[in-house]
Amino acid sequence: MKGRVLIPLMLLAALLPAGCRRAAQAPAAPRLRAFPYPEIPAVYVDAAERQDWFLDHFWDPFFAGDGPCDTGAVLGVPYHEVEMQVASYAGLLQQLPLPDAQRKMQHFFAQVEQRQAADTASRVFLQMEEIVSRYLYDPNSPVRDEDLYLPYVEGLARSRFTREEARPGYAYQRRMCALAPVGSVAPDFRFTDARGRSRRLHDVRARATLLFFSNPGCHACKEIIDALQAVPGIEGRIRRGAFAVVNVYIDEDLAAWRAYEPNYPRSWLCGYDPDGLVRSDRIYNVRAIPSLYLLDADKRILMKDAPVERVVSWLQNRQNQ
Repeated sequence: MKGRVLIPLMLLAALLPAGCRRAAQAPAAPRLRAFPYPEIPAVYVDAAERQDWFLDHFWDPFFAGDGPCDTGAVLGVPYHEVEMQVASYAGLLQQLPLPDAQRKMQHFFAQVEQRQAADTASRVFLQMEEIVSRYLYDPNSPVRDEDLYLPYVEGLARSRFTREEARPGYAYQRRMCALAPVGSVAPDFRFTDARGRSRRLHDVRARATLLFFSNPGCHACKEIIDALQAVPGIEGRIRRGAFAVVNVYIDEDLAAWRAYEPNYPRSWLCGYDPDGLVRSDRIYNVRAIPSLYLLDADKRILMKDAPVERVVSWLQNRQNQ
């Protein structure tokens, strides 16, 4: 049997057709792009009109572009940059009246659906689903906002692009987000204080009330207590009836609550939910402790499950009240 002729690799590469040589090379890394912002037309000079146009068209250049959708990018924009833009967009919407903000979120979801429909093999719908739910619904997110998330999760619950196994979960989230929305009157309930006296939320008289769901010894709860106590003049506002804190324990270990209760500020109204009504998910959607609801004098909800930073900012902007 004849021996094989060994051709040096360098010579073999030179003998191969050019097309074959190119196929043997490592593919070029996909090119990424920066997040593209829309340019506001010069005809818009009024600040409010410019902001409105900008928010209506915030995502247009992003969805008009193209690029890889993988673990590192969404339509060619780095994944972490898209996350930051979702957080920034949510922060801008939170400055608007809620109906306007929710309409813009509906439009945003429609754009996600349209982009997925244009390329059904794309992962853009799934990627935006993950980012939006994590930033707007995760109880640990600093920009969480159930009222902003509601239009998006309503879309997820009905969209043909939603994974079937995820649909029941989104239907549940939609029902929970619809509880006690901003602008509605906070559901009333009774709570019992350390001396056994029964009180009701709606009986508290103050120009503003902070409803604080907390647990004894909870580290995050202690951070909120410290942040509120650090607001200049907060005790004077409580004494004048300008502000009240209703601090309610909604779980079942009453011995632990009674042992810890003396650690709460004495100017606060502290108690526990004797009926288990709050944790039943029938009137409030308390997904994690701590949770803060800011109410006006008529007990209408101004902020729902708000980060303490937003509450403190609200208090600081009203120091003379």
